[in-house]
Amino acid sequence: MERRRLGKTDLLLSLFGLGGFHLVELFKDDAVRLVHLYLDLGGNYIETAESYGHGDSEAKIGEVLKTRRHECFVATKSQKRTKTEVLQSLEGSLRRLNTDYVDLFFIHELNRFETLEAITAPGGALEGLERAKQEGKVRYVAFSSHVTPEVAVKALEVYPFDAFMIPLNYFDRFNFPGWEVEVLPLARAKNVGVLAMKVFADGFLWRHPEEALRYVLSLPVSCLVLGANTEEYLRKDFALLERLTPMSESEKEEWFAKAPELGRYVCRQCGKCLPCPEGIDIPRIFLLEGQYDRQMKDDLIRDPAEYALRDRLRFWFGNQDYAQREYAQLSPDASACTRCGICEERCPYGLPVVKKLAIAHGKLTDQRPPGYTRIF
Repeated sequence: MERRRLGKTDLLLSLFGLGGFHLVELFKDDAVRLVHLYLDLGGNYIETAESYGHGDSEAKIGEVLKTRRHECFVATKSQKRTKTEVLQSLEGSLRRLNTDYVDLFFIHELNRFETLEAITAPGGALEGLERAKQEGKVRYVAFSSHVTPEVAVKALEVYPFDAFMIPLNYFDRFNFPGWEVEVLPLARAKNVGVLAMKVFADGFLWRHPEEALRYVLSLPVSCLVLGANTEEYLRKDFALLERLTPMSESEKEEWFAKAPELGRYVCRQCGKCLPCPEGIDIPRIFLLEGQYDRQMKDDLIRDPAEYALRDRLRFWFGNQDYAQREYAQLSPDASACTRCGICEERCPYGLPVVKKLAIAHGKLTDQRPPGYTRIF
């Protein structure tokens, strides 16, 4: 298995990193067996979080670390924001993991500016992690972020993080383009390590695993963190990563045009629909729709299984309030559309732009409590 250096750290990570979220779904013996197999096959980066099953994932991994700690790099995460709380969280993680240090410790879900303010304030979580580094309990400090690239940009400017983990896949490329357009170039300039999560868009891209992996392999990342809950999936991921090649730029453009998950609804942010005679910033509205529900509710009738998957994943990030606040500041908004249809004539992807504007406006002005289906 190929190994890549994580930014300016001394960590040489296997290209396939094992995410610990799905270990919660397994009985202890099965989870322990799976982690052993991951190490046997050549993986060396295991990542988990305190919040995964309230420590359940960490405890299962800890059974393996009793005898194989020296064979791998271990990362965990905490959603605590103060010095005292994050140090308590770290101690609990170390106990469950059966280790006296972690190689990488993440500030988990750094998605809001107010969270960044909290962790950087006096008595904040970063102050606690600086102490933990001095005590040898944490080697490197990182953060994970899911939906707001602008917060990640600010985080990289105000603190010397060693690494971060963000969602990178060919579907959310058009919901959160800032990850690739802004954040990845900044990481490269600062030599900050990048780990890719949600390579399969939380399972949404399950029909096209090869295209999903090839797409992310084309990006400047050190490690693809993938979850697995069966030996079959684990072995398949190893096999695919050992033989697949990155997508070329021309292959990407071709795939963007025909990927079924993008279809004739997801805006590719090409801007060719502009200018709008009414001055509507059409791509910006669809970008906020992506922030709201990943453009997954598209007014199409699907079979129950597909509907259930979309309904579960559309609010996975819980970012609806952010999207609605940003939309409220737009002028003109989508309600100014006169349905002239010029935008649809220009769209190279054949999107029903006029109807989509109406759908997006409905989402972004809905006053009912936002749906929130994410679970740990």
